[in-house]
Amino acid sequence: MKDKRGPLENISLDVKEQTAVPYAIYQFQVSHPDVTEFRLTGEGHEDIKIGEDGWLYLDQPLDWAQNSHYIIAVVALAGAEEVAGPAFVTINVLDINNHAPTFEKPMYTAAVRERSANGEAFLRVSAMDLDNPESPNGQLTYSLVSQIPDRQKTPFFQINPVTGEISTTEDGENMLKARESLQYGRGEDFNIVNLKKKFDEYCSPTQNIPYEQNPFYSCVERTEIRTRNVDPLGDPDYTLIVRVEDLNGASENALSGNTRVNIVVERNLWINPGPITVQEHLKGSYPMVIAQVQANQPNATYRLVQKERQLKFPFTITVEGQVQLTEELDREEKDMYILVVMAEDYHGNDMESPMEIQVVVEDINDNIPKCENEESIFEIQENEPVGNQVGQLLAHDSDEAGTSNALLMYAIETQQPTSSAFSMDGVSGRIQTRETLWRKDATEYRLTVKVSDPEFSTVCKVVIKVIDVNNELPLFETNNYGNVSILEDSPVGDTVLTVRASDADDPDSGSSHILFTISSGNHGDVFAVETDGKGEGRLVIVKPLDFEASPTYTLQIDARNPEALMAGLDYDSKSSTSVFISVTDVDENPEFSSSVLSLSVPEDLPLGDVLFHAEAKDPEGKDIGFKMEGDVNGWLVIDAATGEIKTKAKLDRETVEVLELTVTAFEKANPEKSTKCVLTVRLLDVNDNHPKLKETQAFICTKSPQPVVLTAMDPDSAPFSMPFTFSFPQGKKSPNWELTAVDGSSAQLKMKKSPSEDKTFMIPISVTDNAGMGVTQKFEVRVCNCTALGHCYTKPGTHAFKYSMGVTVAILAATIGFIVIAFGIVVHRINKSNERKKKAVEETGDTDGML
Repeated sequence: MKDKRGPLENISLDVKEQTAVPYAIYQFQVSHPDVTEFRLTGEGHEDIKIGEDGWLYLDQPLDWAQNSHYIIAVVALAGAEEVAGPAFVTINVLDINNHAPTFEKPMYTAAVRERSANGEAFLRVSAMDLDNPESPNGQLTYSLVSQIPDRQKTPFFQINPVTGEISTTEDGENMLKARESLQYGRGEDFNIVNLKKKFDEYCSPTQNIPYEQNPFYSCVERTEIRTRNVDPLGDPDYTLIVRVEDLNGASENALSGNTRVNIVVERNLWINPGPITVQEHLKGSYPMVIAQVQANQPNATYRLVQKERQLKFPFTITVEGQVQLTEELDREEKDMYILVVMAEDYHGNDMESPMEIQVVVEDINDNIPKCENEESIFEIQENEPVGNQVGQLLAHDSDEAGTSNALLMYAIETQQPTSSAFSMDGVSGRIQTRETLWRKDATEYRLTVKVSDPEFSTVCKVVIKVIDVNNELPLFETNNYGNVSILEDSPVGDTVLTVRASDADDPDSGSSHILFTISSGNHGDVFAVETDGKGEGRLVIVKPLDFEASPTYTLQIDARNPEALMAGLDYDSKSSTSVFISVTDVDENPEFSSSVLSLSVPEDLPLGDVLFHAEAKDPEGKDIGFKMEGDVNGWLVIDAATGEIKTKAKLDRETVEVLELTVTAFEKANPEKSTKCVLTVRLLDVNDNHPKLKETQAFICTKSPQPVVLTAMDPDSAPFSMPFTFSFPQGKKSPNWELTAVDGSSAQLKMKKSPSEDKTFMIPISVTDNAGMGVTQKFEVRVCNCTALGHCYTKPGTHAFKYSMGVTVAILAATIGFIVIAFGIVVHRINKSNERKKKAVEETGDTDGML
């Protein structure tokens, strides 16, 4: 039967909660002509219906708090047969603001101590809202509606609008007070006996009336019991009405809830007594009580901690909380201490938050003023205007700055020579002239100045030197030193000429100090004038001379003072001199463009190529030639006329990597005039060597076959050397042998299966370097039965191994050597025998024995 079911689409619908029903939300249309009805399955289908016409509608209002979404399957039926679907419908319930927020508790209680820090939470209220918390409907804001009592119209409390945390305001921190009650010391509990003692201590009754009949005692007792047993529900100090609103409280349509917060204010005995002021060097009996602290729990123990790491800590604390000073303080040593008081239980746990107390050391006038210098020296030029400042006397007082103890006053007590040439500002110590000073009257003045604070004084010494005015010009002994000749090769530092000048100003002042400068003609700054300032200058050479660049110099030398000339006076021609210098030419050595050169070239440089061109010239323009030394291998040749260095043989880096050459340039007419240049040539490697096997023979024992290690070497350097690649030719695999790499220079040859008899194999091995260069080499392996010592077994009369050409040549040479030695021995013995026979014939005359 042909399938006539048509497709139904999956859909997603948004529907507001609490929508009035019935409410049509969607119609399914199926192209199948025989559809008679639709069927719903899935969560929530009891509240959601579908008609025969395909309309999907709400039968019951939806509630987001119960279910935020529904997923329903829709199937189209033709009779009992499913002809379309299932299609899945997702219905998202849209939250509306239909739930008011409610607090977790209808009433909260809390206790807060006096002087609780502003903003430090002591209670948190919390509310919830059944609306969607991710929408504004479920976003809550807290606020304080009222504070009861509020007689002063001052809010003592505040609430965090987001978290609901309640804390004191700044006014609440300062103004909240607990109910009056008696104070109990360490070890004193609240009971009737102690209450009666406190009543006697505070009230001092004069009449002998029983406590129970004394109305004053009864009042105190009732008040104390009420204070000690505060009921925050029935007898709070303050009541707060707290409101919570949804929609962040930003809409008139926001829903709200309220709660009540009853607050009891508790007494806070843990009060910081600081800052505490203690006068330095305070006389009295030590230890001395300077403060008292008391925890809210009467059984607390106290501990004093030094906040700053100081060697000296002159404080302690008693078990009753008395802070004591153990010795005199010195403000100049330390002007403030910070004490940290800890209140703890018997187990060392904190009963109160740590308290920091400042102890300020008060200054007293216990320091004498001191002069900054043992003798203060000032200078002033003569002929300065009256009232000109000479200087300021510096003194200091170690007492506290900004107080009268450190306020200094200045006064001139004596002046030598006796005069009234100077005045002094009594507050600043500034010294001024009261008359015009002349050096001819006095070269210096000595003053004694009294420096005083309100109680102490000291005397400071002042020296004022009168400096000469620069009213005289420096004058040369001559204004022209004539002609001076010097050799071109004169060394740097040589003195060319000594010049002299004089100055009539005071010889002990800067006005007579003479400096020499070359103002013109010093091309290339070849010369300079050195001087000691006393009128003599040496004209010296500071750079090498060059006749070809500058054969003559006309120098102007000026004499100047470091001090400025008196107003209206200017330097003239009398303070300048000149000298003409001629440089005598000398025959100089040729000069290279550089004395030390280096270059790098590849080792496969073609024959006849120019390796380097040495450049040199003669300062006098004479013809020069070139020669080269250091080419021990004879690879290079130099053109004696041009200085070109060319290759005449193949360069080989593996033989010599760095060539140290010495190139000499010399005058052809006078070869002794020469200059040498060092040329360093570094040969760069090229891949001109292939890897070679170090060993070409090996054997393997059949009973315990072990792999053979092949090792290769290549004289080239990286990247034309290691790592090597070992393989069989054309990358083929061998049925009998396996080749694996060991490291960059070696590989392992392993036999896969043993032969049935002793056999020698010639195995081709391809070895290539890192650049891919290599050749195939023969490696000879004999597989044999081995002796106990691990060598191939050889039957008598047979060769255990086929020797290589080198070994064969060595054996042949040894054999020939042995034959030569044996032949020599035989000849020697025959000669000996013939000599004995000859001697016998001579003795007997018988010659027949020689035949």
